[in-house]
Amino acid sequence: MGRKVDLIVSSGSLSAALAAKAATSTIPIVFTAISDPVTVGLVASLARPGGNVTGSSPFQFELMPKGLELLTELVPQARVIALLVNPDDPRAAGLSGDMQEAALTKGVQLPILKAGTEDEIDAAFMTPRPTTGRCARRQPRSALQQPPQPTRGVGIASYHSGDLSVARSDRFRRPDQLRTEHPAPYRQAGIYAGRILTGEKPADLPVQRPTTFELVVNLKTANALGLTVPPLILARADEVIE
Repeated sequence: MGRKVDLIVSSGSLSAALAAKAATSTIPIVFTAISDPVTVGLVASLARPGGNVTGSSPFQFELMPKGLELLTELVPQARVIALLVNPDDPRAAGLSGDMQEAALTKGVQLPILKAGTEDEIDAAFMTPRPTTGRCARRQPRSALQQPPQPTRGVGIASYHSGDLSVARSDRFRRPDQLRTEHPAPYRQAGIYAGRILTGEKPADLPVQRPTTFELVVNLKTANALGLTVPPLILARADEVIE
C-alpha cells in the first residue's frame, strides 16, 4: 500500500475485497455486492462491521433455493439440476447443503460440480451424471444452476466467472440461472464513500442489503434454448424482455 489514498472501493470481487483488507487495517474500505461477508471474514457482523470495512451484500445465496424452484417450473421435465461451485470458497459448503434440501423438496437430483478454473469448468461440464453416466453436454432433462454473479467477466474471484459458464451453457444447450448486473450496490458504495470521506467510520456503517426484488424473464434467451416459459412465470415477472 505505497500510495496515499483516503478510501478503497472494491467493486464486486471477493478476492479484491479480501486483498484490500489484508493490505491495510487503517484505510477505509467499501465493498459492493459480496454475499455473506461475515463468513468470508470481511466484517464482524452485518449490523456492526467493526474495523475499517463495510459495504453492501445482496441476498444472492439466500435466493438460490428459490432460483432452483423457478428452474424446476421453467424446465419441469428436468430431473437433474447441477450446482456449480468453487470448492475454495468458504461459503460453498453452506450453500451446497441448503441447495440439497431444496432439491430434495422438489424431487430432483442435485450433483455438486466443483470448479475454480477455466479447465475445471470445462471438466465439470463433461462430468458423468450418477444415474446415466452421461456428461452435462449429453444429459437429457438436465439444467445448470450457479451462484449468481454481481457482474460478468470479473474473472475467477469467489466463484468462477459468469462469462465462462455462460459460454459453456450456451455451447451445451443447458438452461442456467444468472443474476444480472444492477446499479444499486454501486450507488450505495458512492453514498458510503461520501459519508466516510466526511468523517464517519466504516465500523459504524451497517452492511446494506437490498429491500426490493424483481423477477425478469428474457424470452429471447429462452427461445434460443428451445424453452417455453410457463404463463404462471410470465404473470409473476416484473419485466419480460422480448
